[in-house]
Amino acid sequence: MSSHDATLEFDYESASRATLVARSVDREIGEIDDDRSRTTLERDGARLVIEIDADDIVALRAALNTWFSLVDVAERTADAGSRILEFELQ
Repeated sequence: MSSHDATLEFDYESASRATLVARSVDREIGEIDDDRSRTTLERDGARLVIEIDADDIVALRAALNTWFSLVDVAERTADAGSRILEFELQ
């Protein structure tokens, strides 16, 4: 039974951007979980929700740092890709 949990919610300008970020990070579900923390990911329209359950505060902190980093990288990569497409279409 988990004693610590957190919910991360990310709202995007479109469902397609939320899908892109979700697909970028969802492959890590189950890969970085361990015996002290578990994570689930859901997307509802333009919202991405990541639920983290951890057995202790240290595991929760580690999981939060990891998921914030993964989402940040996915968002920055999507932004870079968008800028490249906009430039090429000009």
